[in-house]
Parts: sequence; structure tokens; C-alpha cells
Amino acid sequence: MTRRKFAALLMASTTSMPALLMSRTVPAAEPIPVTLYKNPSCTCCEGYAQYLGQNGFKVDVKPTNDLAEISRKAGVPEELEGCHTSFIGDYVVDGHVPVKTIRKLLDEKPAIAGITLPGMPSGSPGMFGEKTGPLTIYAVSRDGTPPRVFDVD
Repeated sequence: MTRRKFAALLMASTTSMPALLMSRTVPAAEPIPVTLYKNPSCTCCEGYAQYLGQNGFKVDVKPTNDLAEISRKAGVPEELEGCHTSFIGDYVVDGHVPVKTIRKLLDEKPAIAGITLPGMPSGSPGMFGEKTGPLTIYAVSRDGTPPRVFDVD
């Protein structure tokens, strides 16, 4: 059989070929929506939003001057507040939490209010500088029990 006849035969048979044998484009996973509240003048929060965007999240940035109140209402103790407050699914994610830890949270679905990385650690996602040590991310509860370590990155 010549190539031309084979190609013609192949073209004619593709209309009856099962869908499994047809080449298809697999759609990419839908981005995970995030609402991120930040101080209007904070640039590291913008860097963190970009970091999330580069890792499969669709970030809606909302500048506000009420970060402390937003964190408090979400259950984050004042001493564990991060630089900004995000809401992802049913959870609060406070501060520069690495994506690996956010994915762990979303996969495991623990019965907590969320997670927080206190302060603005150097070298954390979205922050300038070198990472000087492990990042300790805390779980905050819905029922007022004391925070506990959720992950170390």
C-alpha cells in the first residue's frame, strides 16, 4: 500500500474511530480562587499574589486598611498575624505561606480555621532576601483552642 492510499484510508476511517483513539487536548485544571486582603502600599503582598498566580491560583487582590480586623475575625491571633490575609476555599491563609503548605491544607481538609506564617520572614514566598531558617506555619482553630504547628518548610 502506498503512503497516499494509507493516508486516504486513515482520513476516511477517523470519522468512525472511537473517541479514545482520537488525539484530544486535555484541559488544564481550573485555577483555585483566592481573595487576598493587603495594605494598599505593601509591595511584598503583590509579590506573594504573583507567586500564587504562577502556581495555579487566581488571585483577587483587595487593598484595605483593616487587615488586623480581618485576621482577627478569621481566627488568627494577633501574635501570629502575617503580612496579608487570604481566603482560599473555607480557609484563611495568613502571611507568606508556601504553596506546598496551602496544597497540603486543601488536600487534607483539616477541621481548622486556617493557617498562618507570622510576620514577614526573609526569603519566604514574595519576600526579598535569603531564607535564613525553616518557616513554621501554624494551624489556627475554629473553636479557640491554642494554635499548633501545621507544617515546617
